[in-house]
Amino acid sequence: MASVSNRKRVLVTGGAGFLGSHLCERLINRGADVICVDNLYSGTKDNITHLSSNPHFEFIRHDVTFPFYVEVDEIFNLACPASPIHYQRDPVQTTKTSVHGAINMLGLAKRTGARIFQASTSEVYGDPEVHPQEESYWGHVNPIGIRACYDEGKRCAETLFFDYNRQHGVDIKVARIFNTFGPRMHPNDGRVVSNFIIQALQNQPITIYGDGAQTRSFCFVDDLIEGFIRFMDSDSGVTGPINLGNPQEMTMIALAEEIIEISGSKSKIEFMPLPSDDPRQRRPDISKAEELLAWTPKVSTREGLAQTVRYFSSLLEKANGLVVR
Repeated sequence: MASVSNRKRVLVTGGAGFLGSHLCERLINRGADVICVDNLYSGTKDNITHLSSNPHFEFIRHDVTFPFYVEVDEIFNLACPASPIHYQRDPVQTTKTSVHGAINMLGLAKRTGARIFQASTSEVYGDPEVHPQEESYWGHVNPIGIRACYDEGKRCAETLFFDYNRQHGVDIKVARIFNTFGPRMHPNDGRVVSNFIIQALQNQPITIYGDGAQTRSFCFVDDLIEGFIRFMDSDSGVTGPINLGNPQEMTMIALAEEIIEISGSKSKIEFMPLPSDDPRQRRPDISKAEELLAWTPKVSTREGLAQTVRYFSSLLEKANGLVVR
């Protein structure tokens, strides 16, 4: 069915989440009509309140594990809790969201002829034995561990995307997202950046799991969303998977010290036992993104952290004593 206007009709599942809300905002600014779908399991209406009065934005509360019928030109499938606290709370539902959600959205893309983007994850690499991680690496994942509901769910979703592409000719884009941070992160999502910042702003001990020598690479949300847009706009032959993340690696101790300095905190570092299956290293090889999308992160980790500290500081003031779980 042809669109009445020249505006693209774009569906964003998980659109009330951290990444989804930024993506909805960016798509509207680009001139799209956006349908935001979210069951609000880990997303929140607060992230999209500023968009609610826009005539080109529509919010629908829906769980992607059930079929969804709408006419669209593009689909961004971001629906799935992404932090360990959220996805381990209901691991069966997490797997269903990745697998059933992918099947339902791929079915929609097949029926409408829409191009579909899958928000996959660096977790498909597990606790990697190859460093940095490039897309050709198959990963080192514990299929029965406490993180498997997310890791294996996303791996299965990738399988479905490429099988729908080969079998049905569905136009797919699969992005493997590495650690991302910025405003609208959930303050209690258990991720390292939000944890450290909340603790620092309240002058509480900053809890590091393990010895703090494990590494992560942190990409600011604005850069990641730019990667999403460039990937979706790329030639149909560019299916991915493509790593999207910041190749600048840092230890957990270095991250904690940076946040303490930026926030002016009096917090001290406290070490705790390392959780099961926690990766020792994580850094993307983004050669494909650089070559095929002309994309590379622009915002420095320090600049992004400063913006994120300001955001959480504002949240704490409004909440009048928010407590980290």
